[in-house]
Amino acid sequence: MYDLPPEFHFGLLGWKGDGKSIWPDLRTKVPEYPGGLNLQHSIEYWLTLDLLNSEFSENLKGRSAKRIYNSSEADVVFVPFFASLSYNRGSKLKSGEKRSTNAILQEKLVKFLIAQEEWKRSAGKDHIIVAHHPNSLLDARMKLWPAMFILSDFGRYPPNIANVEKDVIAPYRHVTRSYVDDTSDFDSRPILLYFQGSIYRKDGGTVRQELYYMLKNETDVHFSFGTVQKGGISQASEGMHSSKFCLNIAGDTPSSNRLFDAIASHCVPVIISDEIELPYEDILDYAEFCIFVRTSDALKEKFLLNLIRNIRKEKWTRMWKRLKEIEHFYEFQYPSQENDAVQMIWQAISRKVPAARRKTHRDRRFYRMSLPRERALRSVPLPRNFG
Repeated sequence: MYDLPPEFHFGLLGWKGDGKSIWPDLRTKVPEYPGGLNLQHSIEYWLTLDLLNSEFSENLKGRSAKRIYNSSEADVVFVPFFASLSYNRGSKLKSGEKRSTNAILQEKLVKFLIAQEEWKRSAGKDHIIVAHHPNSLLDARMKLWPAMFILSDFGRYPPNIANVEKDVIAPYRHVTRSYVDDTSDFDSRPILLYFQGSIYRKDGGTVRQELYYMLKNETDVHFSFGTVQKGGISQASEGMHSSKFCLNIAGDTPSSNRLFDAIASHCVPVIISDEIELPYEDILDYAEFCIFVRTSDALKEKFLLNLIRNIRKEKWTRMWKRLKEIEHFYEFQYPSQENDAVQMIWQAISRKVPAARRKTHRDRRFYRMSLPRERALRSVPLPRNFG
């Protein structure tokens, strides 16, 4: 992990330090991340904390990543830029400014990275950059694309810049309350289908509006506008805990935190998002605990309700039990624990490393061809018994 100045990471949280330290001393106090919807894209914060903790923690059982200081021995190079927070907090121009703080930080980051020997060694292919908010790293992504991005989805990325082969999809950090000691069952959850959030969206999110008009008058369906303000998170928690199924509908982008709120609430997710990519799907079968509905089918009269109402208690109970088994894969916490969201992301990264390394090696095949011909020939060892 690069020792970037605090302005790229904990300085964005208001951490000042003593003017000399790059990193906070986590053994005395852990800087807090802003609450509300900021939390849903806080992935880089948790990964950075985990790497810093690995430097002094005596118990690394169940941990998948450890910070080392010899970059030639590292599998990957982590870039500790809190890109989502930089977007959320630094995108608007302040009085007298011609460029935003977010734009300036991205420019500084690009200049720093492309000058590093570690970047030059692999052309950035072994670098990890977290840009979980769909609008984060908007300027720099086109220059840093050889790196492995940690994203929420590919909705705002051209496929040559970000794709499922090269990059990693990470879960949102859920904002609703976890359902601890859940003893509910099919019959004790009175709401059949639940959605609360922004209804009027652009791009592919117009499906929310159409479904709202189709479902709003159904007595066992809760479909309403909602925000995090005025107790919205608490209300959503109570609603999801009381519901059998929770809608996860595409908005401005294919993904949203509602899927992960539903998982934390043990409310079987109903996913209506044709372009969605899901975390850890190479090792996890989401069909065991989610219902998938094509958008074109969902918009057919009565199709969605008929589908949901025909799911029997036994099937719902199997999915509900599976949600309780896998929910810890989506929990962000410090210190990180075995197979929580932080460790699952590191493991997903590790599964990408062989392909990234192979690509780097393949790109090196003809690097000597740029040398002068005489020098290039001298540099190739003669075969044994040549002569």
